[in-house]
Amino acid sequence: MALVTGGASGIGEATALGLAEAGAEVVVADVDEDGAQRVARRVGGHAVACDVADLEQNRAAVALARERCGGLDLAFLNAGVTSGCSLGDDFELELYRRAMGVNLDGVAFGTHAALPALRARGGGAIVATASLAGLVGVPLDPIYTANKHAVVGLTRALGPALVSENIRFNAVCPGFADTPMVAPMRDDLRAAGFALIDAEVVAQTVLRLLAGDASGECWFVQPGREPGPFRFRGVPGPRSAPATAAAGQASEGDAPENGAAGDATG
Repeated sequence: MALVTGGASGIGEATALGLAEAGAEVVVADVDEDGAQRVARRVGGHAVACDVADLEQNRAAVALARERCGGLDLAFLNAGVTSGCSLGDDFELELYRRAMGVNLDGVAFGTHAALPALRARGGGAIVATASLAGLVGVPLDPIYTANKHAVVGLTRALGPALVSENIRFNAVCPGFADTPMVAPMRDDLRAAGFALIDAEVVAQTVLRLLAGDASGECWFVQPGREPGPFRFRGVPGPRSAPATAAAGQASEGDAPENGAAGDATG
């Protein structure tokens, strides 16, 4: 049984369809209740109105999944919005709070709501939608960049912590996907030479993460490249005194972060 937030369109809809094709019973959650109902009919599942920025609505979505389907095995925490403002003269507190509420609180609240249900089933998997903006700075929307970086950090911290409970937590980090969220800028992106990613390609990566063994990984999805886990550079180690360093102890820059090897380009 699977729960998909932001499931009324785009990546969420494509993932709901993929999960249903794989045999899962799907609960489609979205603030757009009509859209959620439409997708639920397509997948033979269930729909629930859910503003993921509200903790109680996340709990209600999970409760519905447990009531209608007998439990919860998979959760795709996908709902997201662009900020619509920056931190200069165009700053608007309401827009800022909305973006942080959906993009970050929605993942935190969704995880908090889902964990008891997953534990009751003996384990399961959660995938959160981050973004390429969670791996690199995107000046076009610094607030969106900030909350997506937070989702990446949450994934890297929480993923390893949940392994002992047989719960896997990962994130998917697509570039510009061809979804309703990017529709207002679609022509500009194409004119600037950006290839848009089909939502189905992102959904396939989500399904791989839900079915796989990894936890704490952030998978990039970019046109022309095979999706895979982003490799983070090691954090610089503490600077040693010259005499100590000469004795062969680690100096600054030698210590890997959480044992992760690789480069910063993915």
